[in-house]
Amino acid sequence: MANELALKYGCNPNQKPSRIYMDDGSELPVTVLNGRPGYINFLDALNSWQLVKELKEATGLPSAASFKHVSPAGAAVGLPLSNVDRQIYFVDPGELSPLACAYARARGADRMSSYGDWAALSDVCDADTARLIKKEVSDGVIAPGYTEEALEILKQKKKGNYNVVQIDPDYVPNPVEHKQVFGITFEQGRNNVKIDDSLFTNIVTKNHDLPENAVRDLKIALITLKYTQSNSVCYVKDGQAIGVGAGQQSRVHCVRLAGNKADNWWMRQNPKVLALPFKPGIRRADRDNTIDVYISDEWEDVLRDGTWENFFTEKPEPLTVEEKKAWLAKNTGVSLGSDAFFPFGDNIERAHKSGVAYIAEPGGSIRDDNVIETCDKYNMTMVFNGVRLFHH
Repeated sequence: MANELALKYGCNPNQKPSRIYMDDGSELPVTVLNGRPGYINFLDALNSWQLVKELKEATGLPSAASFKHVSPAGAAVGLPLSNVDRQIYFVDPGELSPLACAYARARGADRMSSYGDWAALSDVCDADTARLIKKEVSDGVIAPGYTEEALEILKQKKKGNYNVVQIDPDYVPNPVEHKQVFGITFEQGRNNVKIDDSLFTNIVTKNHDLPENAVRDLKIALITLKYTQSNSVCYVKDGQAIGVGAGQQSRVHCVRLAGNKADNWWMRQNPKVLALPFKPGIRRADRDNTIDVYISDEWEDVLRDGTWENFFTEKPEPLTVEEKKAWLAKNTGVSLGSDAFFPFGDNIERAHKSGVAYIAEPGGSIRDDNVIETCDKYNMTMVFNGVRLFHH
């Protein structure tokens, strides 16, 4: 390893020179095993690695994340995949390692946003996980190590140019961090707040029911938010993020954006969607785009102009408004985390539409009473964790 690495360019091709390096002269904790990662690749890699490392520490389960432009499109722990999970994530039958299950869940939560992503793995990448990554459109991966077979699989991707980065799992950064904006240096203590059980004791709603799986999912939500551009909220169900709203100026817009993504994730599991008669050989990305249109209001336009014939062997039966509402109503037990307090009850109203039953937020708004009252209206359980998680 060396203490610096030259990059092709910065965020954009006109931004040269570009490099990553260690100010103190020590060796970089990362090694490029294949490819030539760029500036944005390393921003995604280092943020996503922190996320999966903390998820593993908090849950004890192998973890994975899918990053795009320095925010997660998905994050998950390695719980087994159901048959429906395999269908909507395009995973073939057969045994999979827990790490591969985590990756499939993280990559599959918001497949359109994950297109061309950067992947992060908490554990040594095995062949199962590498084979899943190889099938997806992705820029690179970071992990603490790779088996020999996994590395050979990944080296075959993108005509041999796929970015594979190994990070020292024992690396600990300095407690004070710096960044420059417009030639001015900013300094702050690193955000070392630990997301653990102690953050889920202050239940402020009438309903105090908070089962272990909900605590796990709220941990996933908050750790995901710790590395998501603010304002941000995260919907989680069954050990995986199903909707992340990032970088919005208004919190309710975050809730709507992430809620719409969570709804799309759930709609992909509708029997009509699972039975769509795709033509053989349709690419994954085209299937994702077509499914997204099918479950949207744009489908009527596709039926009128006849472009459905490009993808299907026969005309699919549309989902009616009533069918969509009925199916969405079946999504329950969702957890929601917020990186700062909810200022109004309208956030809770929107969250309810996406099946949210458990919420974690810092509290501290002058309208906390209104937010709690709205939660009580829907018999939700809400925790004030007292921790803000802005990330910029």
